Amino acid sequence: MITFITNPHSGCWHRHCSCDGREVEGRRAFPADWEGGGFERPPRLHPPCPGRGPPTRTLLRRLACRRSSSAATRRPAARGDMAGGHRLLLENAQQVVMVCARGERFLARDALHSLAVLEGASLVVGTDGFIKAIGRADAIQTLFSEETFEERIDCSGKCILPGLVDAHTHPVWAGERVHEFAMKLAGATYMEIHQAGGGINFTVEHTRQASEEELFCSLQQRLQCMMRAGTTLVECKSGYGLNLETELKMLRVIERARRQGPIGISATYCGAHSVPKGKTATEAADEIINNHLPKLKELGSRGEIHVDNIDVFCEKGVFDLNSTRRILQSGKDLGLQINFHGDELHPMKAAELGAELGAQAISHLEEVSDEGIAAMATARSSAVLLPTTAYMLRLKQPRARKMLDEGVIVALGSDFNPNAYCLSMPMVMHLACVNMRMSMPEALAAATINAAYALGKSHTHGSLEVGKQGDLIIINSSRWEHLIYQFGGHHELIEYVIAKGKVIYKK
Repeated sequence: MITFITNPHSGCWHRHCSCDGREVEGRRAFPADWEGGGFERPPRLHPPCPGRGPPTRTLLRRLACRRSSSAATRRPAARGDMAGGHRLLLENAQQVVMVCARGERFLARDALHSLAVLEGASLVVGTDGFIKAIGRADAIQTLFSEETFEERIDCSGKCILPGLVDAHTHPVWAGERVHEFAMKLAGATYMEIHQAGGGINFTVEHTRQASEEELFCSLQQRLQCMMRAGTTLVECKSGYGLNLETELKMLRVIERARRQGPIGISATYCGAHSVPKGKTATEAADEIINNHLPKLKELGSRGEIHVDNIDVFCEKGVFDLNSTRRILQSGKDLGLQINFHGDELHPMKAAELGAELGAQAISHLEEVSDEGIAAMATARSSAVLLPTTAYMLRLKQPRARKMLDEGVIVALGSDFNPNAYCLSMPMVMHLACVNMRMSMPEALAAATINAAYALGKSHTHGSLEVGKQGDLIIINSSRWEHLIYQFGGHHELIEYVIAKGKVIYKK
């Protein structure tokens, strides 16, 4: 029987057959209906990066993990040619939280009950920015004793975790809406503010007036704040333009940040964030399908912008189910991943629609039906839950426990926007645990591997495994749970943020 196991004495994770120690070729080692992690090939739009793929005998050293061997001969999981220099060595960590150790593309059901954690371990990132080895500190020291590193970091008494993934944000906008917070505290609802000309309409007006440079500078500042809170991959939406000119302006800003900034970005076209004044939902959908999407295709083919996802705000008084279907299907036909707002303020059957269309992710879901939950679980459409939104708008919490128990792939996002000003994924995880009754392992998986899955990037991001991108954080604590437990304490905890093996933030 093929299994994935860890040797608790060596602290080294290996892929091998339980009978003779042979390594497993290929990615799919469990049946598709195995209750736990998912083993899927990367989506068509997101091919593996160079060097990423199934381990082969030429790329992955044959690893012995036999119980009879001595500790001195046991070796860590390693990849590629070990000779020569490397970018980064992280030594002697109290804990290395891999999250996954078996090539899972997501975690669900029983696989969420315990995460892959190594005690007393080290990690190596190569010059290509990908993880080359993870294992017990003494084994790594022996294996790499004659090799050079651009940087070494002593992690004694500290924990290494994957860089956090924020699966839902609206970070490109102009115009403060702090005055609306007072209105909410006085009892005004989201839709009441929206219908009075506030909310999205207020931000749209100011974003249209702002220059591209102004939007870029403010985006950079927000991404820096996210990075200091441990985020190394973030989804960034347009959606405060609602006309082609401003939506393209926002997407150019996102593209510039993707090319110039240190953290990863998944770009989302969200031109259907609201119905522009003077138009019906049907007319707005026609404009998007006939004009916006063809222009995105043209600019994408010229390499000017790169868009990963398409989003629609499917809500009563905004885009109905039929308009949502038309826009999402048109985007999918262009090769965009479906990743949209659904069932937030009213039950719209958006989850059922998303499952039918093969959505990669559906966000919010405060009003999702039981049938919608079952449909998402079957379709493997991830549920991106946003505890900050329910908290700040005093909405009922998404039924995270129901979704988890039904096998839905649950991810987390900050929903950063002028209406929910939170840039910290550690705070999001804390709220998810307290308000949505998620466990700490569930919350961390939802903010790493499952959030990466929601963006179609869990083949390269979201866990610390050999062959994955070297995005990680180092916290000044002997146990990883402190990142969630210490509400608002991430500024003191996070000492390093690292992307592709390079330090991008040091406290």
